[in-house]
Amino acid sequence: MPQEESARHAVDRIVRDMVAAWNRHDAAAFAAAFAADAEFTNVFGMVQRGRAAIEAAHVPIFKTMFKDSELAAIETKLRLIRPDVAAVDLRWRMTGARDPMGNPWPEREGLLNWIVTRHGETWLIDVSHNMDLPAPELAKAQAALSRQ
Repeated sequence: MPQEESARHAVDRIVRDMVAAWNRHDAAAFAAAFAADAEFTNVFGMVQRGRAAIEAAHVPIFKTMFKDSELAAIETKLRLIRPDVAAVDLRWRMTGARDPMGNPWPEREGLLNWIVTRHGETWLIDVSHNMDLPAPELAKAQAALSRQ
């Protein structure tokens, strides 16, 4: 399926570039993965609308709570909805962060859920929802309950 392969290559590039930008704490490069009118919801439920707002929101946190953080992409799943629209789930792991009060934040795992679309020849994130995932033992316990 050539369309899905094209989308997968584009999403892999977005993930690679975004992780690299995060680990350099480069807000402009991080925001470059987003469409001009994108919407980003962070793990606190705060919403930024537009690439400029996404960049502006990341400048101060890259200087404070995330200045020593390191992000790793764990797994990327893609579902092509149309030839020019993909739903993407990116599982991530982060170390070295501090919470908003400045306290060390233990290793975290989370999920970015994206709608990525082709804008001309470039694929960009249009919608992004970020969430922290629960500890593995809680997720296993909930999965066990779901099987009952």
